[in-house]
Amino acid sequence: MREHSYFVYILASGRNGTLYTGVTNDIVRRIWEHKNDLIDGFTKKYGVHILVWYEFHEDINLAIVREKRIKRWNRAWKIKLIEKENSGWNCLWEKLTGEFAQP
Repeated sequence: MREHSYFVYILASGRNGTLYTGVTNDIVRRIWEHKNDLIDGFTKKYGVHILVWYEFHEDINLAIVREKRIKRWNRAWKIKLIEKENSGWNCLWEKLTGEFAQP
């Protein structure tokens, strides 16, 4: 991973299911925590474990602004964002871990 890596991401419980938007500086660790229910909260309560969308940012402030903006969007806009790059609602976990795995 780059020295200053920040990510905005969306998790889903399934295709067209419950959605969760978050921001992190370590996406591999954070998604692993969500997938394994290590932190009490929304994703654990509602079984929201499938990484369906993410984007990279070099600036934490821009990442936070983007996360807050997406959280305010209506559901249809979030679905459109996901389906633009992931029409099958595939779990992007394997792509993510291959792309950012430590050597």
